[in-house]
Amino acid sequence: MSKDLSNYRKSYEKQELLESNCPKKPLELFKNWFLNADESNRIEETNAMTISTIGKDGFPKSRVVLLKKYTEEGFIFYTNYDSEKGKAIALNNHICLSFFWPALEQQIIIKGKAEFLSEEESDGYFKSRPDGSKLGAWASNQSSVVSSREVLDNNLKTFKNKFKATPILRPKHWGGYNVKPISIEFWQGRPNRMHDRIRYRLEKDFSWKIERLAP
Repeated sequence: MSKDLSNYRKSYEKQELLESNCPKKPLELFKNWFLNADESNRIEETNAMTISTIGKDGFPKSRVVLLKKYTEEGFIFYTNYDSEKGKAIALNNHICLSFFWPALEQQIIIKGKAEFLSEEESDGYFKSRPDGSKLGAWASNQSSVVSSREVLDNNLKTFKNKFKATPILRPKHWGGYNVKPISIEFWQGRPNRMHDRIRYRLEKDFSWKIERLAP
């Protein structure tokens, strides 16, 4: 049964984004928006972001992962390197990250290049994870086909027993990426679909060019 969604619409009227309020560097604006979203109590996982990659089949694929750190160098997340996204990044490390905070009528869209974190950085983060998450990194051959939930549960039990008396070390197939941005777009909803879109674009001298895009 089909449903007509043509009348689903909302007028965005909460805030504005003007060039006069934009700092020279995009990370400053990202930090301001992120902290504001995190403190608003209206967003459950502020660090949830959509990551889009291009796979071997030529199709783009998007999925939600969690941002774990952001610095002047880029945006960091962790995953299984042998997963579908890991294999896609190995083929083409040009990816897109996006945040959408509907309660604030805001989006942030980041284009960048994903690079491996050092083993030391990945080890450090892995040690901070709960034991259950550590075991999950061992038990799940991420993105592979499994015959049943029971297979996954049994794998988890196997590794739980394996590491019963020893520290749970990071598997070599699991670790972090740092996405170094080449452009960051800040989108603020406005009335009449005349949204504010401000894009920071990295120049050859590593300065950032600020541009307004038509909505």
